[in-house]
Amino acid sequence: MSSTFNIVELETYHDAKKYGLKVEIPMKMGWIENVELVVIKDNSPIFFPLKHYKNDDDCAIFIGEATLPTSALYHYYFKYNVGDKTKYIKNSKTDDTYVIPEEMYKMSVNYNVPEWAKGKIMYHIFLDRFSHSDKLPMSPMPRRYIHKSWEEEPIIGPNEEGIWNNDFFGGNIKGIIEKLDYLKSLGVSILYLSPIAYSQSNHRYDTSDYEQIDPYAGALDDLKNLCEEAHKMGMRIVLDAVFNHTGNDSKYFNQYQDKKWNNGLGAYWTDQSEYSKFYAKEYNPETGQWMFKYWWGIKTMPKCDCYSKQWQEYITGQGGIIDKWFSLGIDGLRLDVADDLTDEFIELIRIAVKRNKIDGFILGEVWENPMTKEENGYRRKYLKDGKGMDSVMNYNFIESLIKYFRYADEKNLQEKIREIKTTYPEEAIYTAMNFTSTHDMTRGINLWDNNIFSGRWPWDLKNNDPEFLRQYKLDSEEYRKAREIYQAYVFTLAFMPGILSIFYGDEAGLQGIGNLLNRRPFPWEKEDKDLQDFFKYIGKIRNTETFLETADIKIVDITKEILTFKRENNEANAIIAVNRTEEEKEILLPSGYEKGKIYTLKKSTSKTLSPYGAIAITKK
Repeated sequence: MSSTFNIVELETYHDAKKYGLKVEIPMKMGWIENVELVVIKDNSPIFFPLKHYKNDDDCAIFIGEATLPTSALYHYYFKYNVGDKTKYIKNSKTDDTYVIPEEMYKMSVNYNVPEWAKGKIMYHIFLDRFSHSDKLPMSPMPRRYIHKSWEEEPIIGPNEEGIWNNDFFGGNIKGIIEKLDYLKSLGVSILYLSPIAYSQSNHRYDTSDYEQIDPYAGALDDLKNLCEEAHKMGMRIVLDAVFNHTGNDSKYFNQYQDKKWNNGLGAYWTDQSEYSKFYAKEYNPETGQWMFKYWWGIKTMPKCDCYSKQWQEYITGQGGIIDKWFSLGIDGLRLDVADDLTDEFIELIRIAVKRNKIDGFILGEVWENPMTKEENGYRRKYLKDGKGMDSVMNYNFIESLIKYFRYADEKNLQEKIREIKTTYPEEAIYTAMNFTSTHDMTRGINLWDNNIFSGRWPWDLKNNDPEFLRQYKLDSEEYRKAREIYQAYVFTLAFMPGILSIFYGDEAGLQGIGNLLNRRPFPWEKEDKDLQDFFKYIGKIRNTETFLETADIKIVDITKEILTFKRENNEANAIIAVNRTEEEKEILLPSGYEKGKIYTLKKSTSKTLSPYGAIAITKK
């Protein structure tokens, strides 16, 4: 007979919650005393004593109350004394061994992530390269080059004026609207759009005017129409939000003194500009002058001062940029380089998002563990206090999964899953962005050539020479093998907790290494149809097995050859086995799944996995 407990919410406050506690402990253990709930926050314990209430069914019942401030994550367990021994109630078992973090229970207080984002399929669109609607003509503009054909190669390198990324293919918002049926066929319910505000480059991470849509992308009404049409089809829209830097060709900085901004001199020219306090500066002792800061030293991207009240108000204040964007119907934001935003700024962004949509979603670009990351000895908050982001792009996990499939690094993968399960709030795990690839890394189909990668991240390239990047392409046999590994990787992702994110064209076999040639135009009418069908199959699995949206993950076994894991909650469970080798492998799955629903890759069975094959069996 084991000890049991129950925690019931009594009262909810804006910044805290009160809970009622009840613990039942078998009296046959002996004299029970000093019963406590132990809550761990930032490695510090908080003790809540429980008092004896009554005895019932051979159990001693203890009750108490605990009030906890808002936080995305608490660890907790119960402890009590029996005679001269201290015992612990932890992770569904009671014993007298000291509690380590992975054995503790987890809970969140006033931290709720939108239900519509949990475990869904996201499609990540780099706008200029996804789909061009001919209904929007492209007029010549200064410092912009327009490609004559969708089939041309992107330009890699600076033009004669030293400007990068100024070549445009003309993908636009109307083009997305025309492809909504296609996106629905992939099982997509979230569209994540790269920046669409008026900018000076094709990637649009160097904003010129947050209040306008880029002319080559469309108009404000186009965004409104996209949101309306997507909502009719059960899809949500998330916009990339770039609040750490603007462009130097902008109405705020206006280095070129462009008359189109029609608002006088920009911050580049005078401290008297209404925008001068938007930007960060640093003192140069050699010149004795204050100089503008630039993001990673890129002179077309002056850094914003994220401590500036004027800048914060422009973005997050009543009637500010976030309010304007949400008034058009969007459902969430992806915060670019969230590391460079202050915790205070992120909290203000959350307030602005939630006052527009209580279930607005905030996804942050954080490459490391957001719950443990420190900067200059300071532990970043991100989503810890339940006052910032909802979740993050899951580079932290994807790194280890790629290394497993490429290098058979099973220890790293097992440790990373353990780390995430232990340190992330549950709802952040359900909404972490697990991607096939992104605009900042090599394409999904090209990730498996061991010869071209070297560095901190498994997609860092040995050779960044533009000519090498342009010429690189898998031949037919290399592509065939890469596709097999890639499908095993995506099948695994499909059964992992979190959002499954498809970078536009990854489902079509679009190739490209580095973070510029990975942005080729979508190969309409030239897709890898078999790969496309595979992604549609994955979409059907995710949309059929809805329990995966909030199911826990448990590792059954990880070897250098096979990964076996479970997903389970009160609704259903699944066993998944994936072969990361080019040889057929025999497996022995746990009993109890004989009558389950089977999903396979490469005609695998419950006894044999084909080369780079997989099987998943679900049951209620």
